[in-house]
Amino acid sequence: MTRRAKKSKKNHYFTKVTEDAIVKYASTEDTTLRTKLYIEHIQPAFNELVDKIVFTYKFTSLQNIEFLKDDCKIWLTTILSKFNPDNGAKAFSYFSVVTKNWFTHKAKKQTQRGKREINYDNMMFELDAVASSNHSNNKTEEEEREFWMFLLREMDQWKSIPLKENEKKVLEAVEVLMKNIEDIEIFNKKAIYLYMREITGLNTKQIVTNLNKMRAKYRVFRQKWNNGDIK
Repeated sequence: MTRRAKKSKKNHYFTKVTEDAIVKYASTEDTTLRTKLYIEHIQPAFNELVDKIVFTYKFTSLQNIEFLKDDCKIWLTTILSKFNPDNGAKAFSYFSVVTKNWFTHKAKKQTQRGKREINYDNMMFELDAVASSNHSNNKTEEEEREFWMFLLREMDQWKSIPLKENEKKVLEAVEVLMKNIEDIEIFNKKAIYLYMREITGLNTKQIVTNLNKMRAKYRVFRQKWNNGDIK
C-alpha cells in the first residue's frame, strides 16, 4: 500500500502579498494609503498571527487574553513603520518574534498588576463620533457638517493659545483625523487611538494627558453650541 506523503504545513495567511504590503506601508507616510494597506492586507494577517502565537505558546492562560490580543495587534500596528526589510528579516519572522516577546513580557508583568494599564473607552472624549456617521440622530447632514466645521474653526483658535509641544502634537493629530473622516469611518476607537500614537510619536500616557486638556476645551465648545451661542 502506497503511503501518502505528509503535507508540509504552510503559512497561508501571511503571504508575499502581506509581506509586500508591510514593506509598502513602512516606506510611505501617506495616511490614506496606509489605511488601505492595513485594512485589506495587514490586519487579517496580524489577527491570525496573534491567535496562533497565543495558542502555540499557551498564552491562553493569561487573564483578559482577548483584550491582550487586541492590544498586541494595536502594538504591532504602531511599529509597522519601523520595519526595515534591509535588515534581512522577513516580516513574518520579525512580527512573530515581536508578538511572542510581547506576550512573554505581559505574562511576567501580569502578576505585578491585575488590570490593564489603559482604559481606552474613557480616553478619546468624543473622537468615536468621528468614526461614525451617526453623531446625533436628531441632526440633519447639514447640521452635522456645520458642527464639524465650527469645531475645526474652534480648534484652530486653540493654536493661538500658548501650547506645550505635546499639546500641539495631539491637537494637530486630532485635526488630521477629523479632516479625513471619510477615510477613517471604517475604524473603531482603538484604531483611531493607534493612529494618534502613529501621528504624534507620543506614548499612551502623554496622549491621554493632552487629550484630557482638549476634552475640557471641547466641553466648553459643546455647551456653547448646544446653547446656540456659536454662529
